[in-house]
Amino acid sequence: MGLFVRLRRRFRQIFGKLFKKSKMKIGIYGPPNAGKTTLANRILRDWTGDAMGPASHIPHETRRARLREGITIEMDGASVTIDIVDTPGLATKIDFHEFMEYGLDEDEAKRRAKEATEGVIEAIKWLDDLDGVLLVMDACEDPFTQVNVTVIGNMEARNLPLLIVANKIDLPDASPARIKSAFPQHPVIPISALEGLNIDSLYRAIAKYFG
Repeated sequence: MGLFVRLRRRFRQIFGKLFKKSKMKIGIYGPPNAGKTTLANRILRDWTGDAMGPASHIPHETRRARLREGITIEMDGASVTIDIVDTPGLATKIDFHEFMEYGLDEDEAKRRAKEATEGVIEAIKWLDDLDGVLLVMDACEDPFTQVNVTVIGNMEARNLPLLIVANKIDLPDASPARIKSAFPQHPVIPISALEGLNIDSLYRAIAKYFG
């Protein structure tokens, strides 16, 4: 990360503390199908009545970052206004054959794979303009993956405030404890973005951590 970016972020952090900055630009990151768009939709519906966009069981449905501004979250007397950036799923390898397994023809699969690869690059670039990150992980999956380790290392190097969201706790195989054990240095909030389970705990953490 360049010196200018580090100085800019440090200035924003100091400026925010001095003048009690209450608006933060928060990125929602994570691997494909972890529930990023479902979480973005949950936040928007709960606080604005709107939605970010469609979610899908097909990996990399979100292939371009989407920004929604001015969502105010108020919990237990704490308040923060955030701009949400819903980012494409991060992956170390994107193979068009993966899309074909979901019934897409080869040309469509190759197009999606190309767009998904471009989306990963875009998501990484967005990190330079964020004040914090919600990192969504599927609580049913092994959290100690190359993608998760690389993403967390990248965010730590950029000194970005980070909340880990252990999603899909409504499913029987969910184990948020595995995520807490894998990454004990960061707060982990277990939720179901789809069902809204424990979502108020996440809102409290957002208001407190990013406010």
